[in-house]
Amino acid sequence: MEATKTTWNVDLAHSELLFKVRHMVISTVTGKFGKFSATVHADSDDFDGAEVEMEAEVSTIDTNNSDRDNHLRSGDFFNAEQFPKLTLTNGKLTRKGGDYELTGDLTIRDVTKPVRFDVEFNGVGKDPWGNTKAGFEVKGKINRTDYGLNWNAALETGGVLVSEEVKLTANLQFAVVA
Repeated sequence: MEATKTTWNVDLAHSELLFKVRHMVISTVTGKFGKFSATVHADSDDFDGAEVEMEAEVSTIDTNNSDRDNHLRSGDFFNAEQFPKLTLTNGKLTRKGGDYELTGDLTIRDVTKPVRFDVEFNGVGKDPWGNTKAGFEVKGKINRTDYGLNWNAALETGGVLVSEEVKLTANLQFAVVA
């Protein structure tokens, strides 16, 4: 007999999708996506083998600087008009010791590449209203140029304005779909 899958949707009031990129080699700029969704389909509360889907709306990118945000939405980077979403498809959580690994296919612009992220499972609990919640912290990195995000500028002192490496962090709380 096949186990019944439980569907969990991200609770946006208690979740965030962040990225960090080195600027001028000497500092780090942090940004977030203001609007995103994520769903997990799991056979059990331990989430081993769970299926994961995620998408973020590029137009909601926020680095706390409107000029930079508009540049990131432009054709130099995400080209939000032509490619309004970035997605993670075919996601799968696999237990690795006490934590997990998330693998899947990340699509940015019109490029899809396999990715792997480390996942810390923070547990399952009930909120004061009786809703079952699960918490995760996801961390990893990608090379932005692998996805056609190639714009850069050379610095007089050496190096470039924007690092190719992008660190991704998602702090996610999920609720069981009734």
